[in-house]
Amino acid sequence: MLVKYSLDALASENTSYSVTLVPRLDFSIDLLTSIIEILQEQRIELKNLNKHLVTDFDEFNQSHLKSLKLEQMIVFSLDILFQIKNQIGLISGIQSIPKILPSSIPMIRTVSAQLFVVSPTSSQKLSELSVCLGSIVLDSAVLTQARFDFSKSNEKSAMLLDEVKLMVNSKLNKQYPIVDFFKLSNV
Repeated sequence: MLVKYSLDALASENTSYSVTLVPRLDFSIDLLTSIIEILQEQRIELKNLNKHLVTDFDEFNQSHLKSLKLEQMIVFSLDILFQIKNQIGLISGIQSIPKILPSSIPMIRTVSAQLFVVSPTSSQKLSELSVCLGSIVLDSAVLTQARFDFSKSNEKSAMLLDEVKLMVNSKLNKQYPIVDFFKLSNV
């Protein structure tokens, strides 16, 4: 059976995709901002709880190690989310969405998985954010006829995750000079 499909229907469908992109992108930014705020509060609490570790760190004390690893994870998560927020800020039109956003989705999923136990609310919101951004990427690809190479997006996100990890370790090494965070991350 042959189905008749008019160009008017296709134009109408594309219009509905493009009309919904902006509100979903705005929602994504609001959601991301709320997650960042939650994690910033947790970061401040951890920093205050870990103050004594600046001068009194015992690398054999499991509670010290656990406290610092938790702070390291929160700082890492925050820095990744700031990177993603910066990426979203670079979107200048529908054509730029398929170029900018695909690498952010694996990063969001990585952070979500890390936070699952320590911050379930943030983890759930990050899962929602990755779904929303994924739908924005797919809809923008429909409109722009973009093609994706997800292996390149995954490579880019892995590279950014590694860079952020190094920056976080460096940042925390300055905050806790007697702790070797490069060694701590490998433990």
